[in-house]
Amino acid sequence: MKNVLWFLLGIAGGFIAAHFLNKDPRGHEVLADIDARIAEFTERLTEAYHSEEARRAGSGGAPAA
Repeated sequence: MKNVLWFLLGIAGGFIAAHFLNKDPRGHEVLADIDARIAEFTERLTEAYHSEEARRAGSGGAPAA
């Protein structure tokens, strides 16, 4: 139970730190850069998934579970 409390305090602390970091113009720029990198990463994963899905559908193979 103690570990769960530390975990929740860590998450809350992270949100508070991000909030204060976002108030500073330089911090806002850093968070925007991180957000852009995450968006690019998820876009590439989505494209790869759809490409693999189309490849499997074209070959008649069953999708992986």
